[in-house]
Amino acid sequence: GLFVTDYFTRTPRKLSPFRSFASIELFHFHIPEDTVIAVWNLITFKEQGGTFGDQCPDRSITVYFRSGAPSVINPLHTHFPRDTAVPGSFALTLTWTLPNRTTGVFNVTSPLPGDWFLAAHLPKDEGKISVKGLYEECQYLFQPQLIVQRLVNIAVLYPGHVTEQSMAPHNRSCLYKVFVPSYTSRVLVEVLRCRGAEGCPLWLRVRAKAPPLHNSTTLDCREHTPCQLAQDLPFWQHWYYVLVEKHPGVPGTVSFQVTVQLTDCSRPSLARPPFLPSSASMNMPHSFGSAGGLALGDSPPPTSPNDTKHPVPIPVTSHAGERCWPVRPTLRNELDTFSVHFYIFFGPNVSVPPDRPAVFVINLLPVLDSGGVLNLELRLNVSSLRGENVTVFGCLNHEVPLTSSDNTSVTCETESLAGFLLSVNATASLTRLRIPYPQTGSWYLSLRSLCATEHGFEPCTNVTAEVYLRAYLSPCINDCGIYGQCKLLRTNNYLYAACECKAGWNGWGCTDNAEAFSYGFQLLSTLLLCLSNVMFVPPVAIAVRSHYLLEAAVYIFTMFFSTFYHACDQPGIVVFCIMEYDVLQFCDFLGSLMSVWVTVIAMARLQPIVKQASVLYLLGAMLLSMALQMDRHGLWNLLGPSLFALGIMAVAWTARTIRRRHCYPPTWKRWAFYLCPGALIAAAAVLLYAFVETEENYFYIHSIWHLLIAGSVGFLLPPRAKPSRRLGPLPRRKGCGYQLCVNEQEELGLVDPAVASINSICTS
Repeated sequence: GLFVTDYFTRTPRKLSPFRSFASIELFHFHIPEDTVIAVWNLITFKEQGGTFGDQCPDRSITVYFRSGAPSVINPLHTHFPRDTAVPGSFALTLTWTLPNRTTGVFNVTSPLPGDWFLAAHLPKDEGKISVKGLYEECQYLFQPQLIVQRLVNIAVLYPGHVTEQSMAPHNRSCLYKVFVPSYTSRVLVEVLRCRGAEGCPLWLRVRAKAPPLHNSTTLDCREHTPCQLAQDLPFWQHWYYVLVEKHPGVPGTVSFQVTVQLTDCSRPSLARPPFLPSSASMNMPHSFGSAGGLALGDSPPPTSPNDTKHPVPIPVTSHAGERCWPVRPTLRNELDTFSVHFYIFFGPNVSVPPDRPAVFVINLLPVLDSGGVLNLELRLNVSSLRGENVTVFGCLNHEVPLTSSDNTSVTCETESLAGFLLSVNATASLTRLRIPYPQTGSWYLSLRSLCATEHGFEPCTNVTAEVYLRAYLSPCINDCGIYGQCKLLRTNNYLYAACECKAGWNGWGCTDNAEAFSYGFQLLSTLLLCLSNVMFVPPVAIAVRSHYLLEAAVYIFTMFFSTFYHACDQPGIVVFCIMEYDVLQFCDFLGSLMSVWVTVIAMARLQPIVKQASVLYLLGAMLLSMALQMDRHGLWNLLGPSLFALGIMAVAWTARTIRRRHCYPPTWKRWAFYLCPGALIAAAAVLLYAFVETEENYFYIHSIWHLLIAGSVGFLLPPRAKPSRRLGPLPRRKGCGYQLCVNEQEELGLVDPAVASINSICTS
């Protein structure tokens, strides 16, 4: 055949340590039909400060692969919520081969066509809270690339038609495909008139959706005559691939004929006509009442008592597994993203007769519905049983309904199908099933009522069970409960939802309480973070006593909003919010930075004309508000204003030192008992905040931060200026009709401007 190679790539993304599915990076690919091999090239490299991160530690990267929907992963081995089905996926761990780069390759032979999803993450870290911009962070970037090789012009087999083929000596196989429409109960592939050097040295392989593999359904034509291979309960609306492979070492040319028969389950005694128009046999699903379909009023054929199923080929006759029942559609009602209800016509109460199953179909749209959770709920109306020991079994299968005729063992699985089994009876009248990230397409629910006896389950007589059926699509399981938040995430044009848990709760639905915080612990952490702000009361009292009223107002503002911000910021249920969270956070950050600003400006003891105008206070408030609006967690939001204020203070102190010819402040007691202890306390607070704080110790380390910062303000705030009894004149500056006298004591901050008398102003 002719091969075509396609290449797909994705933009590199930064990986994060795993905490929940919300912290992973998801990549979406689409594999075309007739693909014989898909190769993923997984590229990972390190970066630090815009350059290659050769000094970054090696951290393993886990990549998950799944077809049809995102992978449901559980690297932390937490518990899933009850009644949750966990679909499987394949995981691959990448190790580093170079200091700053590594690659991995993942090959899939004959992959299923359609959507494929890759999920990648780093291992869980210790949860350290780092200050943004304090140091260059190591970044791990991941970029997947996909190379597919697909066959073109694959021969199509038409049901009932014979295709002749001659396999040359240099050829080993021939590949065909046939489309299986809805309401098909059996696919029968037969090799006829096989002639070769050693009889019929051929293998016959059949597989749905993709070319066959070595472990696909296989038949050796040398051991079976006629060479027929049957597939019961095939997938509807899909291609089936037929591979005729020659035995190795067989010389010469092998000629044969291939034919396919599709059995219509609505009329099991009849095969589909040899040829149907392309609209009927290739693309169009059969509607109720149309040719080849089953109308709601049709009666099912009788069951033969000796019906059996065999994997070996058998004639196209009536079999229990070949009949189908009316499929009742559901009405799709979209309420919001991943919020879809499927309503049953004349429901939600459905009747399950004793002689035949009730079959329903739920259609999930491609790509749009695979990022949520498919929920199914069955509730049995016990009063409808009339005292009989009735059990209603439900089978949920993907792409084909499954109704077993075996009453002794009720199962929803066959050799090629896997489904989910539900059951309700008088004792357990309610059952639920949740499927996170379901595969899209048609899901079929088959309900069947059986009566329990001493010899197992038997068909009931004259008892029609009534079942309440509810099917819906939701973003998360139970909206993640009270200890989680359901987040809507996006990767390129694909949307999906995931839970982000808090207060130590884990799991897919935030239901695993193995590491959960107790109510007492939550209350203690909230009280510590809130009541530690009471430490601002002494600085407020000192500021009021020293006539620093503006500074006292800022400290009160900080104390108030810090208290209520931390009361609203708690992860558990001990939460109290008086305003919106964003408003409280902004006011808390602004109050903290303004406290540092006004304290340092007060220590500078600037000229009275500057201080009375409050130019620097107003300028600081405006600049800090702008900086916080740009980035509230940046390092320079804290360091920038602090360094600028310290620079102003240093200039003022240096000017006074030069003018007075000795150090300012002049007394050693001020340095030993106030400035040095206050500076050390503030430095200790900054070190705790920047290097020690983690998610586990946040509640008490941050409380200590509150205590230290408030305590340092009490030490650093300058005392009230004392009045001087003698007002000595300094060099005069001539004004308009007056001589303005400047008091040296007042300039040095030793005189309260409020007590300056009229004597300090001299008339000319």
